[in-house]
Amino acid sequence: MTAPDFPYDKTFAVELLTDMLRIRRFEEKAAELYGAQKIRGFLHLYVGEEAVAVGALHALSPGDAVVATYREHGHALVHGVPMNAIMAEMFGKREGCSRGRGGSMHLFDAATRFYGGNAIVAGGLPLAAGLAMADKMQGKRRVTACFFGEGAMAEGAFHETMNLASLWQLPVLFCCENNLYAMGTALSRSESQTDLCVKAASFDVPTLKADGMDVIASLHAARSGAAHVRTTGGPFFIEFQTYRFRAHSMFDPELYRDKAEVESWKERGPIHTFSARLKALQLFSEEEFLRIDDRVMSEVDAAVTFAEAGTWEAPEDLLRDVLTPAQTEEAS
Repeated sequence: MTAPDFPYDKTFAVELLTDMLRIRRFEEKAAELYGAQKIRGFLHLYVGEEAVAVGALHALSPGDAVVATYREHGHALVHGVPMNAIMAEMFGKREGCSRGRGGSMHLFDAATRFYGGNAIVAGGLPLAAGLAMADKMQGKRRVTACFFGEGAMAEGAFHETMNLASLWQLPVLFCCENNLYAMGTALSRSESQTDLCVKAASFDVPTLKADGMDVIASLHAARSGAAHVRTTGGPFFIEFQTYRFRAHSMFDPELYRDKAEVESWKERGPIHTFSARLKALQLFSEEEFLRIDDRVMSEVDAAVTFAEAGTWEAPEDLLRDVLTPAQTEEAS
């Protein structure tokens, strides 16, 4: 069933909505578990930005790579990393996707080619260029999607990577999640050129702006960008204009933005606006929404149970995969 002004069938629409709900419920549970001290270290939530990850990642193909930031739980979920493995990683358990050694900011899964997150602002950009170069040298028509915040565009690594990606025509889809405040500084106070597409275009890279609060707008933009990368072999830049509803991290007192501003952005929340759109088109009902939400919550609860039943790494394995300089020389 397809509505005239909505060029997708109900099955696909429900898939997009379900993925956004999976991210939202996972993040809400993570905040609860952090308060209970079951998740330790740093925690950066993706609440409010779900449309970007869901729209962009549904535009990719199997085998494409993803490089993300420390706010990467949603990207990992949509790209196919099992929720159980993500939750166990955040608990620091051996069953986690990084054997419990990375935690919230360092999810990694070679099987799905998920090469994020990265705790260093802009740290993933050079990695994405390297992955893309490897694909190009091997003649593989694959896309490396690199996600980063607008704060990363003030870093040298962004400029160096964009320059090389353009010079060498590397197949990178640069996805900037512009949530306006980076860690806590407004864009206009940190960067002299606030039109991010202008900054990217200065490297002779094609660009596009997208409404990051709209999953369909994000999907269309990412499809255009990915098609360009796959067809030409060169880079493409997308600015997803979005907003995080939570603080930068669990340690952030959030004194830099007005509460009224946050509430106004929440009115554009990607989940309730998309579900309302589907209901208005008679593609969806409130009862169906509640059933999906129940299934998602059951998946989240099962992931928590899995993580709690997981095992801690044995003390004798703590030096596993840790190389001293001498061992590195021997290996080479």
